[in-house]
Amino acid sequence: MRESATPTPAHFLDCTTGQKRAFGLDALRGFAILTMALSGYIPWGVLPSWMYHAQLPPPAHTFDPTIPGITWVDLVFPFFLFAMGAAIPLALSRRLEKGYSYRKIVLYILERGALLAAFGMFYQHIRPHVMNSSPTSTTWLLALLGFAVLFLMFIRMPKSMSPIVGWSIKGSGWLGAIIFMALIRYPDDSGFSLYRSDIIIMVLANTVVAGSFIWLITQKNILWRLSFLGILLALRLSSTVEGWGQSLWGYSPLPWLFRFEYLKYLFIVVPGTIVGDMILAWINSSSEEHLGKEGWGAGRLAAICFVMFSLTIFLLIGLKARWLMATNIGAFAMCGLGVMLLSHPISQTEKLLKNLFLWGAFWLVLGLFFEPFEGGIKKDHATFSYFFVTTGLAIFLMIAFTIVIDIFNKKRWLQLLIDNGQNPMIAYAGIQNLILPLLALTMLDQLLQSITPTPWLGFLRGLFMTLVLALAVSFFARRKIFWRT
Repeated sequence: MRESATPTPAHFLDCTTGQKRAFGLDALRGFAILTMALSGYIPWGVLPSWMYHAQLPPPAHTFDPTIPGITWVDLVFPFFLFAMGAAIPLALSRRLEKGYSYRKIVLYILERGALLAAFGMFYQHIRPHVMNSSPTSTTWLLALLGFAVLFLMFIRMPKSMSPIVGWSIKGSGWLGAIIFMALIRYPDDSGFSLYRSDIIIMVLANTVVAGSFIWLITQKNILWRLSFLGILLALRLSSTVEGWGQSLWGYSPLPWLFRFEYLKYLFIVVPGTIVGDMILAWINSSSEEHLGKEGWGAGRLAAICFVMFSLTIFLLIGLKARWLMATNIGAFAMCGLGVMLLSHPISQTEKLLKNLFLWGAFWLVLGLFFEPFEGGIKKDHATFSYFFVTTGLAIFLMIAFTIVIDIFNKKRWLQLLIDNGQNPMIAYAGIQNLILPLLALTMLDQLLQSITPTPWLGFLRGLFMTLVLALAVSFFARRKIFWRT
């Protein structure tokens, strides 16, 4: 690989590893995890329908799979899935460069999936409202204890630490988890169950394993990778009619661990791996290409950011309101504007952004053409349109974040998102098992509720609690305390 005499700009570097890092991807992941937290803090049943999942409208929030449309709440999960998919090439390529054998990489993939599944199972067992629908002080303390056990299980040990000490710490965490789940009892007098698991984490575990193997097989050939999506498309369509396809789709040798239907989210993860390949090539490009060679002016870059954000808002409004013709025409026009704004790139970063946009526009247009199929776009039950539209929107948002961080050099503006995106497991568990217990035990939750009695003040309360979570996770990240699988 060609060496450069010019050092990489400091804002491209990961302070932990000293290597270039795609902070725009971290910011996207952080945005997803924090908006996921916010969606859980929103007052139930009293705000407009666009503040909740589209298929769970207020005031009763009864699930209705016939309601088409998506809201901002419906974006958080696919955005996180997309970011996970984009990270797959970055993680596996580092191991290939270090000379890991394919056998070791396969074991790493399986180990990562198993650890994620274990995290999802234990986390569901320690969630306060699972242990008790009306949590008491004891419940909150048990929730904090469970968070501490997770800390020991998944904390990344410093390289300077003795392996014996590190394994002892992790071993005590796993032993604590086993004891916790052996002793805990739930309101229905049941105890530990393999089927008591966090559905979001289990989907992540299934798709990260499948997506990693797909990338490993097709790392040099995107067309082969897309062929897997073609096969998956055929299987999902076949699952709607009686036959062997339906039997395969519903088959699971270990239903508490693996379900074939979870693999439908590969329609988001696999496009993420394609973006991950592009980011990897950008990271590996000569550092001198990032210095002072941008061909687009500040005004043009600001316009690109505006179009990226506007496309997301425009599509959310249009698809939710069912203004389909106007939404399609407007989206196509804005994509055309994006093509013009991102034309004639000069630097490696600009070339990356152009290619990202073309892929994002492709997935978005594909999703819009699928929109009438399956009764309109829906998160539940997820439609083809949902997979592809949200993939396109994830790419657009990452483009905007990348411009702010890597061209405008305003990383500090998005530092909270970046910190949370680099530490997503703490952020995910902290939603229920850190912030809520601390507020409840100190009775600050009662104070917050008393001063925010109205629906929109309740939303501001949710924003405040999400900010507290973000600051807590940032505190850990800045001290290089991470959870890893």
